[in-house]
Amino acid sequence: MVSDISGRATLAEAEARPPSLLVVEDSETQAIMIRRMLEGHGFHVERAASAEAALDHLNRKLPDLVIADYHLPGMNGGELSRQIRLNSRTRSIPLLMLTEAEEVETEREGLESGADAYLSKAADPDLMILRIRALLRQRPVAAEEPGTETPHFRRIRFLVVDDDPATRAQHQAWLARDGYLVDVAPDLDTAGQLIAQGNSPVDCVLVTLQARLFDSVEVCRALDALRGPDARMQAGSPFLLIGLERDGHVSKELLSRAFDAGLDEFIPVLLDPGVLRVRLRAIVRRKLLQDETQQAEADRRQRAVTLERARMAEALTQANGELEAANNKLIETQAKLVQAAKMASLGELVAGIAHEINNPLAFILAHQATVQRVLSQIGTAAVPDEAARAAIAKAQDRATAMGAGLRRIQDLVLNLRRFSRMDEGGFQLVDIPEALDTVLTLLSPKLGERIAIGRHYRGAPVLWCSPALLNQVVMNIVSNAADAIEGQGRIDVTATAEGRDYVIVIEDSGPGIPADLQERVFEPFFTTKPIGSGTGLGLAIAYTVVQAHKGAIAVGRSPLGGAAFRIVVPLKQEPAVPQDDAAGAAAETNPAHRPAAGV
Repeated sequence: MVSDISGRATLAEAEARPPSLLVVEDSETQAIMIRRMLEGHGFHVERAASAEAALDHLNRKLPDLVIADYHLPGMNGGELSRQIRLNSRTRSIPLLMLTEAEEVETEREGLESGADAYLSKAADPDLMILRIRALLRQRPVAAEEPGTETPHFRRIRFLVVDDDPATRAQHQAWLARDGYLVDVAPDLDTAGQLIAQGNSPVDCVLVTLQARLFDSVEVCRALDALRGPDARMQAGSPFLLIGLERDGHVSKELLSRAFDAGLDEFIPVLLDPGVLRVRLRAIVRRKLLQDETQQAEADRRQRAVTLERARMAEALTQANGELEAANNKLIETQAKLVQAAKMASLGELVAGIAHEINNPLAFILAHQATVQRVLSQIGTAAVPDEAARAAIAKAQDRATAMGAGLRRIQDLVLNLRRFSRMDEGGFQLVDIPEALDTVLTLLSPKLGERIAIGRHYRGAPVLWCSPALLNQVVMNIVSNAADAIEGQGRIDVTATAEGRDYVIVIEDSGPGIPADLQERVFEPFFTTKPIGSGTGLGLAIAYTVVQAHKGAIAVGRSPLGGAAFRIVVPLKQEPAVPQDDAAGAAAETNPAHRPAAGV
């Protein structure tokens, strides 16, 4: 059941799938036997033929457990265990070490390198299964981090700078056996090229301090310059410069100059190669821990920057929202102030005109009635002159026509006076049919004979509301409808009650409002009229007035072909008179409690 697995598993998938085991075994026969046994117990098994191949496999996917033979070609199982434990992403993977027989020293080396358990290949297979299940129970189930593009594991890369071919080959051989990537260079130029063009960064540079063909101190100084002055401030620490002793004792003066030139470590000649390898492992371990610490700090700083940017973006979004709300409030307030000032000025003007017209009108009406009464008393029968009788009859006709005209002026003055008082006070009882007729009468010069008006008053005649509901809302909508109709047309005004709501519908036969503009017609200063023909405040004020009634206004398509505005306000009862004021209310008449056409 060996397969090439790529991608990342989620936590739910990790809990649902069978445990994944990586078997590191160079023997094909042994690998087949172990794989069949494990698959027979329900495990998912993948195999790597060497420690190096196992590390490459860890870059593709993390298994749940690693089973490794200690005796492997090249890097052995102990070094593989050390490499796994040095990496933050792989150090929590359980590792079971296998060997051919009971080898006490091998077991000690395997356990000290970081293995979780040690088992002989000759042990009972049931015992191996029990150990595997126990190790899997001890490891918490965790999914791999999504979106991680860097490999989980990176093999350490050494660069050996030595002018002696035999020494270079010797160092390359034992470093490769320990699983490291190794490059060799006979001089500084070759070393610089390898550092610059390598596919992976160099971690350690081994420089022979007793070279014959180049100055080792100058090589150290040149290599240190390649690291750059800011190298130690980067996410990954720069490569380490390690000096090696080759042909005997290195003088104190040479060693001092080498350290001044940038050397980080020095390893003297050691008779035991194993001690040299242990020292290098310690240096590599320290280098990896430094890289991991610096990478963690870089990640922390990046997360902090990301969080700060997110916080700033959120604060900016909130500030923009508050600014937009304040701007909308300012526009709305400005529209209200403009409309209030306009209506106040118009009310004062209308009231003044109505007052000035009303006084002479009353005088003329009184005298017209007197003239008409006298003419009626004179009559035409008692006048013998035919011309005089014709003049008297003509005067009677003119007096009658004059009376009709004066009464029309009187009605107009009455409507003007009603309109001028429509904004007085707050909510009050309003006679809806009479108020609607007043609005339509005031608009009659604009409507003329080209626009027919349909009146359909089916609701309650009296409504507790603000007179502005009729004064501003209905007048603005009907006025806009009259402007939109070209030539002959029709406007229907319907007032009706629907449950607990009072509904006023105004429909026209004009061109209507496009669907993409219906949501914008209530915005302040938005208008579809030509420039200079409208302020864009009429429907904005209408929307505000309806909102003050806790109602709703919407626009749609009319059966007449044009626009249909539907105004819905809740039916409200007239507030009851408090008990303490009952006597006073009975003693005096409050005009606000009388139904009015907008008072």
